[in-house]
Amino acid sequence: MSTPLTKQRYVALDVLRGMTVAGMILVNNPGNWGQIYPPLRHAAWTGCTPTDLVFPFFLFVVGTAMAFSFSRFLEGEGSMKNAYAKLYKRAALIFLTGLLLHAFPFIPTRKVADLTFWENVVRYYSNLRIFGVLQRIAMAYALGGTLVLWLKKPKRISWAFVAVLLLHWILLYAFGGEDPYGRETNFARTVDLFLLGPNHVYKGYGLPFDPEGVLGMISGAGTVLMGYMAGIRIRKSPEKIHAMGSLYTWGLVALGVGMVWSIWLPISKPLWTSSYVLYAGGWTLLMLAFFIYLIDIKGKEKWFLPFRALGLNPLFAFVLAGLSSKILGGLVRWTAADGTKYSALSWLYKNVFVAVFGNNPAGSLAYAIFYVAVFTLLAMLLYKKKIVIKL
Repeated sequence: MSTPLTKQRYVALDVLRGMTVAGMILVNNPGNWGQIYPPLRHAAWTGCTPTDLVFPFFLFVVGTAMAFSFSRFLEGEGSMKNAYAKLYKRAALIFLTGLLLHAFPFIPTRKVADLTFWENVVRYYSNLRIFGVLQRIAMAYALGGTLVLWLKKPKRISWAFVAVLLLHWILLYAFGGEDPYGRETNFARTVDLFLLGPNHVYKGYGLPFDPEGVLGMISGAGTVLMGYMAGIRIRKSPEKIHAMGSLYTWGLVALGVGMVWSIWLPISKPLWTSSYVLYAGGWTLLMLAFFIYLIDIKGKEKWFLPFRALGLNPLFAFVLAGLSSKILGGLVRWTAADGTKYSALSWLYKNVFVAVFGNNPAGSLAYAIFYVAVFTLLAMLLYKKKIVIKL
């Protein structure tokens, strides 16, 4: 006999989603990239810092929310054709938003002097990065959502989750070079270079390699499916205390399996390895269980109101933060009387945060917290006006 699915509202989901968006904005906007506390840096290639957990937390909660938003389709209350259309329309919108954010301001602001305007435009777009955070969210959401709608039953989806993790591991191992998990020889890099060429992928690792590329869509979908299964577990639990206990148990299991698997398959965010999916997912389960206890059981919702507000408009806040950084950090620029070149954001950092805290990790973090606070206040304004802007 199947357990009836609960329709209880879990505020903890909104709070955790809001906290992850705040974390994403925080780590992307330090005052000085050379002055960052170690926990706020990504691991160089393998391993996992707190910063490396932020993105998978968000993808996990995307999957958890899917267990609620797709419920009417999976329970026969809506057309499956409409469900697929909704899924792909939203995924396309998120992907396009990410691509446009990369392309903004759409025309080159730094011109090569001996090239014409149109030659500069061609040069600008011939080096445009195609993938990114929003694009990874879109692709993982589309693939994970497709598997959920196609397979329907939780047991089948659980097997699909295992298959996705094993498939990604096999592809990396079987088609990688002498070092299948190395920076230069991994199969994920090979796929992206074949599809896009070196000019359209990320260069931040000292060579063309995109940490949000095509192959990671597969294991990224695994993170979404893991979140979906957590959402089903929550909905099957007759009481919230039971949901908390179940998530806590499975969180410890996932952490343990991920750490053991890492003996053979390194935990790596850039490759989004399957061991990383389980390790990061385990921490997400533990955090979600904690917030369900604190917020939904103990009623401490007011403590987390700013994060709940962010969690109701997460991608809007993230996109606006990225757009503001490009405008105020790149387009609004001037040269002071002493010859120092400033952007609006660099002036703010130097004249406020460096002046108070110094040009050190404390000053850099204070600036990042201020930057997060600005968009949190905006999210709270939207929350009070009951405005939800969905991507």
